[in-house]
Amino acid sequence: MRRLVLGCLLAALPLAAQIQFGLDGLAAKATHTVDVSLDAAMLKLAGNFLAGDKAQNPGFQKVLSGLKNVTVKSFTFADVNQYKIADVEPIRSQLRAAGWAKMISVHEDKSGETEIYTKPDGGQIGGLAVIAAEPKELTVVYIEGLIDLEKLAQLAGHLGIPDLSGLAGSKGDSGKKEQ
Repeated sequence: MRRLVLGCLLAALPLAAQIQFGLDGLAAKATHTVDVSLDAAMLKLAGNFLAGDKAQNPGFQKVLSGLKNVTVKSFTFADVNQYKIADVEPIRSQLRAAGWAKMISVHEDKSGETEIYTKPDGGQIGGLAVIAAEPKELTVVYIEGLIDLEKLAQLAGHLGIPDLSGLAGSKGDSGKKEQ
């Protein structure tokens, strides 16, 4: 009996580690949605498809090889106040409870906020989560698996992962967005 209980607990561990988004209700309010959920097998298949010319981008499949899961939820709304920032608090709570650490937090007056979380894994990064909340758009990216941040930029624009290269701004940037 103990072995059965232990076996069930061990089998449930990977499921318990998966973040539950709870954002499905926002899709009905959104004018545009993106919902991507890829496990390791689908990532391998997507890597073969998206790598294109391997000579042009030889590291693309290598970046994907260490990943276990990529989930992207993005909602665009016609008007402001169609979602509440509190809608993402359960995600933040799950990340904190699972040992994730907030690496970057950017708050812009009336423009929104962006938070980037990482999960340590034996001296490496074992996961990355991004919560980008703007008045008319909400995007959550959850990547689980060993991540080389230098190579992760190769995934920007693929698999629903947004390009975050302009997040910190450029040299001489006053922090204001262009109008």
